[in-house]
Amino acid sequence: RFIMGFQQGLSGLGASSRALDVISSNVANSGTVGFKSSSAVFADSFASAMTGGVSNLQVGMGGNTLAIRQSFTQGATTATNNPLDMAIAGNGFFEVKRNNDSIAYSRNGQFDLDKDGYIVNSLGERLQGYQTLNLDGSVSFLGSTTPRSILVPPEGISAKATGGGDANADSIPDGDPLSIRGNLDASATAPDPVATPFSSGDPNSYNYTTSATVYDSLGKDHNVSMYFVKSDPAVTPNEWDVYVTFDGVDLLAPNTPDSTVPNRIGFRSSDGAFDATLSTGIPIAMLVDTTTLGSGAAPLLFDIDLTGFTQHSSDSTVFEISQDGSPPGELAGVSVSSSGVVEGRYTNGETRELAQVVLVTFRNPNGLVSLGDNLWAESGDSGQPVVGAPGAGLNGTIGSGRVEESNVDMSAELVNMIIQQRNYQANAQSIKTQDQILQTLINLR
Repeated sequence: RFIMGFQQGLSGLGASSRALDVISSNVANSGTVGFKSSSAVFADSFASAMTGGVSNLQVGMGGNTLAIRQSFTQGATTATNNPLDMAIAGNGFFEVKRNNDSIAYSRNGQFDLDKDGYIVNSLGERLQGYQTLNLDGSVSFLGSTTPRSILVPPEGISAKATGGGDANADSIPDGDPLSIRGNLDASATAPDPVATPFSSGDPNSYNYTTSATVYDSLGKDHNVSMYFVKSDPAVTPNEWDVYVTFDGVDLLAPNTPDSTVPNRIGFRSSDGAFDATLSTGIPIAMLVDTTTLGSGAAPLLFDIDLTGFTQHSSDSTVFEISQDGSPPGELAGVSVSSSGVVEGRYTNGETRELAQVVLVTFRNPNGLVSLGDNLWAESGDSGQPVVGAPGAGLNGTIGSGRVEESNVDMSAELVNMIIQQRNYQANAQSIKTQDQILQTLINLR
């Protein structure tokens, strides 16, 4: 009986000591990014009869520690100055490939670029995701079933010719490489084509002009100017002739179109919208040879799409110009969207989608094995990892330039520390009491 009393007290001391260990670890990591607080789970102990019977006089044997359970509740987020820092809002873990090629999971979103362009944590372990491949301006995500180490290519991007056309091709590429949206003044007075024949150098020979910048295969910029001449309303109402020059000079054969021959754009009389039946040569097919380019670049082939023009009784103006060419550019910065898309910003103004961060969820996060360094590993108790994009399914979203703080409640931990200190003292007192009773029994003789 006395031995049992000592065992009960000792088990209480052990339970309180274990609880204090957990509390101390929580307090020590209250400032650790992505840390999840733990709590000890205890249970009572009873001696069993050899026959399996149960006595109504059973006395407990004390307590024991069943588990150390982590709380995967959301921690507060804090803004940082690093665009590659990421905070998960909701469920999920980052997947990282360790230096020994094993896979681990973390809520710590403090990442940087290493010398090779990989996104890594402070241990140099690589963040996993879906890498992208840019082909002809399109982006396709690769490795949708098998994440890989995310690489931000440190080299820049090469120049892209407007239209991306091939002078040897049989037709103009699909799409609208140079698209212009604007308005032509319906109340404008048509110039006299006999008294004032069109000349790009004579402002009286046209009603309106605008220009746009295009790029050749070497990234050199060129100026394309369009001149709009209103036709005689009595002969061809709601129609305009369009002349084109390239770098300030008229285009002549073998270039097209011939600058001396206009294209024509027409509009509906009812609402001033573009009318394809009244238009000729719209979109305008442009072909500029190497000699005219003067840069040694490949011949330039693209469309000028003017179908976005209208004819209303307001000033002639341009609302929007877009084209798909660009000069070469170097990487200027990296950012991450809420859906985990890693975007590269380049000095030429281009933005490219380079990768997508993945998040991993588990059926039982408490079954994960703690590895230290804010990392966990999969186990049989956690279930298999489910990989997906941020914001998809049960996955949370990502906040760029932020980190998730520890979810330790310091006030609660300090109160729990006092409670466990009292528990320890009480269990020590029970051992002391048992010792005094045993000493009294010994002194009976």
